[in-house]
Amino acid sequence: ILKLFGRSGRPSFWFRKGGTPQEVDWIGQKNQIDAAVQAGCVRHIVLCSSMGGTQPDNFLNTIGQRSDGSGGQILLWKRKAEQYLINSGLKYTIIHPGGLTDKPGGRRLVFGVDDELLKQTVRNIPREDVAEVLVQSLFIRAMRKRSLDVISQEEERLPGAAWTSMTTSTSLGNCRYDIELPEPVPLPGTSA
Repeated sequence: ILKLFGRSGRPSFWFRKGGTPQEVDWIGQKNQIDAAVQAGCVRHIVLCSSMGGTQPDNFLNTIGQRSDGSGGQILLWKRKAEQYLINSGLKYTIIHPGGLTDKPGGRRLVFGVDDELLKQTVRNIPREDVAEVLVQSLFIRAMRKRSLDVISQEEERLPGAAWTSMTTSTSLGNCRYDIELPEPVPLPGTSA
């Protein structure tokens, strides 16, 4: 039990070889972005990331983190990949959903930026609604070159209401990437 929960009483997590956030969320995404640029025919990348990217102390960054500070840091590696996509010259949409649920979709969507929605009491969203936001982002011109957070509320969505909100969401602005965040610590023997 001590091995599973550690001395802190929290469950211990680790990543399989080749499956760390650095390797998957940074290097893997970087390779896909580079391939898209090289192919020359990719018109728009829609990236599903995660809220919490402006919070270096978010508990998700501690999952799988080693005593030397390497490993883990999933949100920082995701944020690094997002910045790489933004700088790639490709059209993009980056969506940061709140906590994912298996509840039915069709709920009222709430958009925000820079993790402000994490201050809400309920800050989750059904996977069905995330999928619909990602697909609709391909067709709604105002969602190009955008980075937004999204959660849902219990109320049922009015037909077309979410997409009207998305088309006018430029008033929200964009998630900021000029916020100074620490560089994630690379795994020993690798480069960031």
